[in-house]
Amino acid sequence: MSALTDLTLRGALDGLAAGEFSSEELTRAHIDAVEAARPLNAYILETPEKALDMARASDARRKAGEAGALDGAPLGIKDLFCTNGVTTTAGSRILGGFTPTYESTVTSQLWRDGAVMLGKLNLDEFAMGSSNETSAYGPVVSPWRRNGDASPLTPGGSSGGSAAAVAAGLCLGATATDTGGSIRQPAAFTGTVGIKPTYGRCSRWGVVAFASSLDQAGPIARTVEDAALLLQSMSGHDPKDSTSLDVEVPDFAAFVGRSVKGLRIGVPKEYRVDGMPAEIEALWEQGIAWLREAGCEIVEVSLPHTRYALPAYYIVAPAEASSNLARYDGMRYGLRADATSLTDTYEKSRAEGFGEEVKRRILIGTYVLSAGYYDAYYLRALKVRRRIADDFTEAFGKVDALLTPTAPSAAFALGENADDPVAMYLNDIFTVTVNLAGLPGMSVPAGLDARGLPLGLQLIGRPLDEGLLFSLGGAIEKAAGFSTKPARWW
Repeated sequence: MSALTDLTLRGALDGLAAGEFSSEELTRAHIDAVEAARPLNAYILETPEKALDMARASDARRKAGEAGALDGAPLGIKDLFCTNGVTTTAGSRILGGFTPTYESTVTSQLWRDGAVMLGKLNLDEFAMGSSNETSAYGPVVSPWRRNGDASPLTPGGSSGGSAAAVAAGLCLGATATDTGGSIRQPAAFTGTVGIKPTYGRCSRWGVVAFASSLDQAGPIARTVEDAALLLQSMSGHDPKDSTSLDVEVPDFAAFVGRSVKGLRIGVPKEYRVDGMPAEIEALWEQGIAWLREAGCEIVEVSLPHTRYALPAYYIVAPAEASSNLARYDGMRYGLRADATSLTDTYEKSRAEGFGEEVKRRILIGTYVLSAGYYDAYYLRALKVRRRIADDFTEAFGKVDALLTPTAPSAAFALGENADDPVAMYLNDIFTVTVNLAGLPGMSVPAGLDARGLPLGLQLIGRPLDEGLLFSLGGAIEKAAGFSTKPARWW
């Protein structure tokens, strides 16, 4: 039965449709895999009984000829998505014991299409982190290991649980969120495919907020086609979310395998940063060669405000976080500390409930929004954000998409950057611009470094042009032939 956990999402759906196995059998195989992989700490909460109930219901629908697009497929859900009747923590102590009485729009659409929930996946607390080490429930451990080295590695963050679970065969796909690279960076670190769609493509309703103008839901999967299938289900207009785009959802999977001949692909010169490892540079050049061989024209472009992206992001994101997290006060839900007054309740609940990284970002955000600093920092960051978006608009007047590295390195060891927040923030150097401009971005596994760890290439597209990214991603996937899986050590 272990072979069932090696299937792609497409392979599993085809097998279910052909009657080769049932959803209950498929789900039991994944439940067993999740139990065996607890040393990875990928799941905060396992929901095996709920999963089996959903699987049996799926089998009944399929028998009646009423199967949906994802019917019977076991998925993992990042614990930032509210799930009706199932605890949702956002990886934080302050939401310990919080059980929503409603379902996020994204997950409700997955259940509408017949998917099965295996449980809630671990993440950096409130999605604030690049290594999944800030979770109140402990770090996720990557299923990957360096050659000849047993040191535990990060799966990336904040969607580290999602990426680790997909890479280790603990689900057929997973929901994730991306505020500054939190889908794409962990996908690159774990040899999986991750896409952050256009801002507004997926509803944010029922997703615990970090930075509202940057957050966007998306999938992590094993293949480009699997990611397309998941995004198809997750996307769509939602009147409950004022930022949700009222646009048609294309058949994303239909774009995979299409010819990319004649497309103009931009290579931004500003992404050739000082100190970039030679392996990353070589992989980028290989990706350029693959697309050129597929018939694309390669064009150097300039995104001159790229160097200001990280500073702008780490003003805008904490500012929005400080506002969004003000609601966690110990009064209505979640952790409430023993206290003698209202002020004491606020202070103790937040002190006990929030981790150090969350406190750091709240303080930064409160500072840049404070009187006397609002104009100097926050408003200036918004102006830079506008300039970054304008750079992309100008570039897309010349090219159809952009190709860059996803991350500046392969996965690093847990604890390696824990005492240096700035070094941790630099992991997002190639990804934050996409969020600031509201564009779609995809990471595709493209090779291994000298120590046997996955490396990813990033594709960036025009707004709402995810279909083109799936075509280009499919071309890179085919050329790279990446099929390496982590050797099981857990």
